[in-house]
Amino acid sequence: MPILKLKPACKDYLWGGNRLREEYHIEYDRTPLAESWMLSCHPDGPSVIENGAYAGKTLCEYIEAEGRGVLGSFGLLFEDFPVLIKLIDAHKNLSIQVHPSNKYAMEHEHQYGKTEMWYILDAEPGAFLYYGFKQKISGEEFARRIQNDTLTEVLNAVPVHKGDVFFIPSGTLHAICKGILIAEIQQNSNVTYRVYDYGRVGADGKPRALHIPQALAVTKTEPPRTDYNFGGHLARSEYFTVDALHGSFDDICDEDSFTSLLILGGTGTITNGEETLPVRKGDSLFLPADSGAYTLRGEGLSALRTRVGTI
Repeated sequence: MPILKLKPACKDYLWGGNRLREEYHIEYDRTPLAESWMLSCHPDGPSVIENGAYAGKTLCEYIEAEGRGVLGSFGLLFEDFPVLIKLIDAHKNLSIQVHPSNKYAMEHEHQYGKTEMWYILDAEPGAFLYYGFKQKISGEEFARRIQNDTLTEVLNAVPVHKGDVFFIPSGTLHAICKGILIAEIQQNSNVTYRVYDYGRVGADGKPRALHIPQALAVTKTEPPRTDYNFGGHLARSEYFTVDALHGSFDDICDEDSFTSLLILGGTGTITNGEETLPVRKGDSLFLPADSGAYTLRGEGLSALRTRVGTI
């Protein structure tokens, strides 16, 4: 079965920078480059296949043509493609935001909610992010602090460093702050409720929309959990299992799930059967379920491997 190399969909949100273009070889002709959607079947930004018989087609079109069996037995449990993987360059602070649960999102947005995880690729000295609350507060206090611009006083500001991992279930208030480069693995959803955006305006000169009633309805106003046990994985949930891989390695893509490889460093080759492709930092690769044994060989290689389900 083929190894698919994916071209990402790119986003020029106002808080982005240029590191994804300069360091990860992402091609994009607009500035800034805030996000690259490295593995996506979402209609707001689908990935496009760069090689082979399906070159120029979206990943969604490939799955439609080949059949949903390429997702694997765990992938088939989901009505839609289950995950979305991004690279995010926070040159400036992102908005303070929250994502809804599946139940709320399906009722109000007609798509999935969002549980996600962050893998910190790099962070400037002193960089931090917001991750839940310092202590539990009431819904009334939450609403009042949004109204009087004191919300950040009760948020959990966490210093970050390269290699840190954060698991962010739906309902967790959060924000990536300036000076941080992140790989994000999430449910296949684009539902975000902004709570606070520092008074910024969009390209149209108007303040960016906030979603206060929705945020009040879905936010867990409490500190985040710190007792997760992912069984040796970076993160594990019903939607995704993520591992960090370093150096050359051998692996098997079995019938349970497709395999996504996001190359975070180095250069080399990937081989599956009789097919070999060159790889470098910034590449996103998709191996269909049941592709069998594959190898990654090269210098200075590091990657994130994502599969579906609690594998």
